[in-house]
Amino acid sequence: QVQLVESGGGLVQAGGSLRLSCAASISIFSINVMGWYRQAPGKQRELVAVITSGGDRNYGDSVKGRFTISRDNAKNTVYLQMNSLKPEDTAVYYCKADFALEDYWGQGTQVTVSS
Repeated sequence: QVQLVESGGGLVQAGGSLRLSCAASISIFSINVMGWYRQAPGKQRELVAVITSGGDRNYGDSVKGRFTISRDNAKNTVYLQMNSLKPEDTAVYYCKADFALEDYWGQGTQVTVSS
C-alpha cells in the first residue's frame, strides 16, 4: 500500500507561482507512474502532469509550457512547479501513484488563483 501526502497549495495572484509536493510512503523507484490531477468545482478530475519511473513526462494541454513535473528519488517526492498561474487553474490538486496494478491517491491540496 502507498500513502501520498500533498503539500504546497494556497492562494496566489494570477501570474504567480506555486510548487506542490507529493511525498510517498515507499520508495518511488518502485512506482511506475506518478502524477498530478486536479478537480475544479462542478468539473471532472483531469490530468495535469505525469512522470514515469524512467523520467518520461506528459502534460495536460492547458498547462503545457507553464507547469513542470519532477521527481526526487532520494526524497521519495514528486513536485509540480506551477508558473504563470491563471484563475482557471483554481482546483483541488491530487497526487496519484500507479503501483502494483492499483491506483493510490493523496488527500488533495487546494490551489486558488485570484484575478
